[in-house]
Amino acid sequence: MKSKLLIIFLKELRETLREKRTLAMLALFTFVYPLTIGYVMHQLIDKSTRTEREGIELTVIGAPRAPTLMTQLREQNITVRESGPMEEGAIGELLRAKKQVAVLRLSDDFVDNYQAMRPARLELWFDSAAENGPQRREIEEVLEAYGANVASARLLAHGVSPAALSPVKVQRYDTGTTASRSAGLIGGMIGILFFPAFMLCMSAAVDSTAGERERRSLEVLMAQPAHAWELVGGKWLAASVIAIVGVTLDLLLAHAILKWLPLEEIGLSWTMGWGDILLVCLATVPLSMFAASLYIALAMNAKSFKEAQTMLSLVMVIPLLPGFAVSMLELKTAQWMYMVPMLSNQTLVKELSKGDMGSLPFVLTFLSSAIPALLVAAFASWRMKSERYVLAV
Repeated sequence: MKSKLLIIFLKELRETLREKRTLAMLALFTFVYPLTIGYVMHQLIDKSTRTEREGIELTVIGAPRAPTLMTQLREQNITVRESGPMEEGAIGELLRAKKQVAVLRLSDDFVDNYQAMRPARLELWFDSAAENGPQRREIEEVLEAYGANVASARLLAHGVSPAALSPVKVQRYDTGTTASRSAGLIGGMIGILFFPAFMLCMSAAVDSTAGERERRSLEVLMAQPAHAWELVGGKWLAASVIAIVGVTLDLLLAHAILKWLPLEEIGLSWTMGWGDILLVCLATVPLSMFAASLYIALAMNAKSFKEAQTMLSLVMVIPLLPGFAVSMLELKTAQWMYMVPMLSNQTLVKELSKGDMGSLPFVLTFLSSAIPALLVAAFASWRMKSERYVLAV
């Protein structure tokens, strides 16, 4: 004979899986976040490994006055389009068309000032509202390099070594490993994968409490020969399973994508193995159970499905706040971070991606959500004993 807890669990799980909206949300949040992370990393790799400057078109007014500069621009794969004199209004219209990255105008006295070794003015016109900032900076780098070459040549012509302008030479040595560099970027991005634990179980938790109260089916369920803890436990486990499955698939898919991407092309790496990610998934199970118990306890206070959904939508944001605070304040990893639900999971992945670590962070991460989950579920079971409270009479 099946236990009453198992019967209620299977009943709630069956009703939840019948909801097409729940299944659609499960599929959406299972694939969207990992695929988004993979797309962002792929774009970074593609941009960093691109060997040539593409799509940089520069209009130059007075190009014959600086033939060496024009040659240097073309050597950097910048398309130079020579133009005659243009007024400021015409330059603005040309840039607003967004076909040119910038307009370079050489002053009329450029040649005279250049030959007299006076500063020769170059005017770089650009539209800061256009999304071509990196391309514009590449043009500026070429102009700065051209100015540095001219200055060095003039110093040599006067018998002065250009090294005299650089009395100090700083050599930089980076002792950071690729794993430690990756932890900050990739670890921070993966932290968002734990958020679905608070999203995937919301619909099931609300429907099995406030929804049943609104449909008046909760009274029938309470009339059955089952203890309050069995009623709450079955609903809690059914909502938890949805979140556990979703977050686990989330993490596994993200791990597979990161292992597949050639992160070494941009100086990063993903050293976590399948054993490590499975341990992370295990340590994340209580987070989903904590979210489900919290939602059930709160939704029991709502008199309608809509009221519960509105209330839980506001509560859903709270788990994100500790992570944002740590990021904004740039706090270093401390042991107390493993005692805050969700922040502990984010910290665990970040530190684990740097290399091997002991078992204590896994234990603290597991308990940081497991203990509150049990306490909240026990509180909800205690409240369920009161018919006046549950039926709102």
